[in-house]
Amino acid sequence: VEASRHQESLVLDTGVRYPVALSVPESPAIVFSEEDTHWQVVRVRSGDTLAKIFKRAGFSARDTYNVTQAGELAKMLVMLVPGDILHLKADAAGAFAGLKYAVSSRETLLIQPQDVQGTMVADIETKEVETRYSFAQGDIKSSFWKAGVNAGLTNNQIMNLAGLFGWDIDFAMEIRQGDSFNMVFEEHYIDGEFVGYGDIVAAEFTNQGETFTAIQHSDGNYYTPEGRSMRKSFLRAPINFKYVSSNFTKKRFHPVQKRWKSHNGTDYVAATGTPVMAAGDGRVIKSTYNRFNGNYVFIQHGEKYVTKYLHFKKRAVKAGEVVKQGQVVGYLGSTGMATGAHLHYEFLVNGTHRNPRTVELPKAAPIAKTQRTAFMEIAENRLTQLENNRRIMLAMQ
Repeated sequence: VEASRHQESLVLDTGVRYPVALSVPESPAIVFSEEDTHWQVVRVRSGDTLAKIFKRAGFSARDTYNVTQAGELAKMLVMLVPGDILHLKADAAGAFAGLKYAVSSRETLLIQPQDVQGTMVADIETKEVETRYSFAQGDIKSSFWKAGVNAGLTNNQIMNLAGLFGWDIDFAMEIRQGDSFNMVFEEHYIDGEFVGYGDIVAAEFTNQGETFTAIQHSDGNYYTPEGRSMRKSFLRAPINFKYVSSNFTKKRFHPVQKRWKSHNGTDYVAATGTPVMAAGDGRVIKSTYNRFNGNYVFIQHGEKYVTKYLHFKKRAVKAGEVVKQGQVVGYLGSTGMATGAHLHYEFLVNGTHRNPRTVELPKAAPIAKTQRTAFMEIAENRLTQLENNRRIMLAMQ
């Protein structure tokens, strides 16, 4: 079946997605009520000011001044750019009677006369957003990214999906052909028109035969179906999934020194300048340069763990700084003994090198006892949605 987000159900090469809504426009729409059809629609041109727009619409300089004096909200009109739409209204005598400007798909600035002296009052009209749930599923044949695209996901959704499982799966090195994902996510509508995507509310990812599941609680955080936090002390990889040159091995032939040597880490190959993240919260114990490591950063995480990041083009932190998980600590490069741009990453436990992709990490904290009952109800509903999605996909194949 040809891929189309307007169809009720889709079967794709490596992924599938079927939205609840049968018709979803390519870009968010700004929706006004039927009453707005009686307003004059003005499109902002290059070089336009509010004064020029009002003059073109038949309003006076006094009207322009009065509108600009309508308080802090009126300052939004200073930010008008070509292509923006204004709705202007005149009364029966041709005098200014109102302005509407959609500052977002949900919020509209409304400025109207308050009295006969021309005093204006500004307010924000907020439209109710309807949330619907949509589903996506994909089987990985060549890459996770391609499977996500073929399932109809946006770039942000693909990255967010990987982010949910980044504490359990190294998306740069551990993804294999035959892995799969299944997810439920929000779509937002105003007056029946699609205006944007919301959160992923439930997802499962099967990696090398092991399935991980994430459920969003009402607090916005993600937990396993049993109530353990998805967030852990360390990310499995300190870099967004790209291409990786070598797996973790005890020894490898060093391309510069021309000899077999211990390779106590993982090499991530990506474009020069790619940001590298701290794998966990900690304190920078070294941030310097030598001819072997190039620009490098070492981070101490409590008493037990140390992570090392080598061959940076540029370091982004200094020794002594406290860093948070996901904070950029440097930019990938090829300094020191490196034949090409890559990050060499090491993970040490009590001074011993361990494989960062497989080392057992501290257990995730469970959801608060006061929230557990409410979460389990949410989790049961989300798991049912995921299971129904799987059944539908099987029936369509």
